[in-house]
Amino acid sequence: MAPYVYKKSTSSVFYYALVGLVSFILGWQATVSGVIDYKDDELASKTKMANLDKEISFGVDMDLFWNVWKDLEDKYVDLEAIEENTMVYGSIKGLVESLDDHYTVFMTPDESTEFTAGLDGTLKGIGAELTVEDKNLVIVSPLRGSPAEKAGLLPRDVILAINGELASDMTLVDAISKIRGEIGTSVTLTIVRKNVKNSFDVSIIRENIEIESVTVEKLDGDIVYLGVNRFNDKTNEEFSNAISEMLLDEPKGLIVDLRFNGGGYLDIAVELLSYLLPSNTPSVVIKERGKKDDTKLTNGKPKLLNTPLVVIVNDSSASASEIVAGAIQDHKRGVILGTKTFGKGSVQEVEKFSDGSSLRLTIAKWFTPNGRSINKTGLMPDIIVEITEEDIDNKYDRQKEEAVKYLKNL
Repeated sequence: MAPYVYKKSTSSVFYYALVGLVSFILGWQATVSGVIDYKDDELASKTKMANLDKEISFGVDMDLFWNVWKDLEDKYVDLEAIEENTMVYGSIKGLVESLDDHYTVFMTPDESTEFTAGLDGTLKGIGAELTVEDKNLVIVSPLRGSPAEKAGLLPRDVILAINGELASDMTLVDAISKIRGEIGTSVTLTIVRKNVKNSFDVSIIRENIEIESVTVEKLDGDIVYLGVNRFNDKTNEEFSNAISEMLLDEPKGLIVDLRFNGGGYLDIAVELLSYLLPSNTPSVVIKERGKKDDTKLTNGKPKLLNTPLVVIVNDSSASASEIVAGAIQDHKRGVILGTKTFGKGSVQEVEKFSDGSSLRLTIAKWFTPNGRSINKTGLMPDIIVEITEEDIDNKYDRQKEEAVKYLKNL
């Protein structure tokens, strides 16, 4: 979807509907409702936080915070460990985490850089997305073609230990830093897998990872397969180019594969739908606090209104992927095939600060055009097709083959 980019942005804020799963190469977990922007070399610590006192108008007494801060500065035995910048970031992260929303995240400058690179498709590590469930470190999905996928990691695998250290004893950021590392080195993960009696170790070599937003494949029966791996700035152009090329061959069917796609920019999801639905069609409804509902409409670029369509999803399809699948299902434009999706129905924005840190903040909830919320419940496919252990062992993509069979039968 090349020339027409709707993505709503300013120099400091980007709207996106990310899975919010924490990826050790894409993002980090935290939570917050406000952040003070400051310059460390210009303000003494007390001046920095005095501004916070002025901002808080709901009766919170900040004396306790400052008493602790002063005791640390005056009495802590290891003077070299007192680093004000680190203390400020730690304070903000604690504030953020108090909301108990792992989609709302404060990121230090280094973490922000890694997060942005992840959205752009430039990654380093083992190539897997993580979330925390019941205090367990859980793999949401290995990225396609990544070292994690090649090593056999699966969605819903629990990481029990990292290089022999219990993951439950680590913060999420600690776990991320231990899984990351120098390219070419290895990390050993101890995995607990459903229906497997004993835990087992998987050793993975860290790599630089380039993720294509869209992959294209021509299948038998004049059917075109488009794998959409991310909803980032490249997806628009790559999807547009793929569609323009496939239209020359007058395909008899189209498969859009959203499996293992954890999301990305909300507006890019709307752009993709604009090729599949009539112009000015409701694609998603955004509900923000204190604002009127915002119904996003397709933008008048339809090219594939009549081509039979199957969208493949699984439990790692989240957020922007669910927006696309939900709109296709509500408007009966095509068939959704696979297994129930992840279930993330919230929208985040990213605000960048002058020191390079950033805040990823949940600002809204989204609903399908018919008003359905999939948050924490997921989207149920029209045709349920499970991948079996035998399929995995034989490297047989049953869901893809069933999608092809469905289109051929039409």
